[in-house]
Amino acid sequence: MDIVRTRAELEAALQPASATGQRIAFVPTMGYLHEGHLTLVDLARKHGDVVVMSIYVNPLQFGPAEDLARYPRDLQRDAWMAEARGVDVIFAPPDEEMYSNSQPAVTVHAPALAERLCGRFRPGHFEGVLTVVAKLFNIVHPHVAVFGQKDFQQFVLVRRMCADLSYEVEIVVAPIVREPDGLAMSSRNVYLNPGERTAALALSRALRTARLRYQQGERNPQEIVRAARDILHAEPGVQLQYLELVDAETLNPPERVHGSNVLAVAAFIGKTRLIDNVILGVG
Repeated sequence: MDIVRTRAELEAALQPASATGQRIAFVPTMGYLHEGHLTLVDLARKHGDVVVMSIYVNPLQFGPAEDLARYPRDLQRDAWMAEARGVDVIFAPPDEEMYSNSQPAVTVHAPALAERLCGRFRPGHFEGVLTVVAKLFNIVHPHVAVFGQKDFQQFVLVRRMCADLSYEVEIVVAPIVREPDGLAMSSRNVYLNPGERTAALALSRALRTARLRYQQGERNPQEIVRAARDILHAEPGVQLQYLELVDAETLNPPERVHGSNVLAVAAFIGKTRLIDNVILGVG
């Protein structure tokens, strides 16, 4: 496995694949890998001949009061895990390789989708996400890119960016990977103390309850959301930021529930912000 830091090194590493017409599958990450990231690699391997993973903590998507400085980083650990899972190339650029200036003059903005759900509470976050993904697509030149369902709004935005800006990249979404107790895997889970870890289980429990209500025949959006909210409000360790039922394409609230609708949640457990979601008709 190659670990490269610059665009020139990446181009050299991928030149044999490009010359022979091999299909490049791309997994963008911010590192501190867990099993959720590694299942993205498994899916990428099914869709491509060469798997490239980026490991880059993108400063553009962090707000002034967010956890950029303390976001967990361990490139040596990540490289070991990625190689064991079959990654061919890791692209781990420094900030100066991605942004010649600290703040780019041109960014990618999608207000109709980016200012809902997480974007409502994290101004500029998805502008930073779309900008770095657009840059990475232009650097890596993948045929397919794999994203996780846990960051559902991100997946919707990236897919729309590719459609609207004519990126010829196939976007694939991988299901959420959970711990045995149901907690969605996240690099931020390491921030949780034992009590907070227990409280965080209310998120997945609430989503499961809402999905069960759908499976039992409930089609009123307010009732689906209420079933989940009651569980979250019953857990004092959860500070709910939002709980919304949305259309999977537009992120608008539906008038009547469908199986493709997504119930998404964001909450603070102590000082740690976690997100999770469920597709009502799946599972």
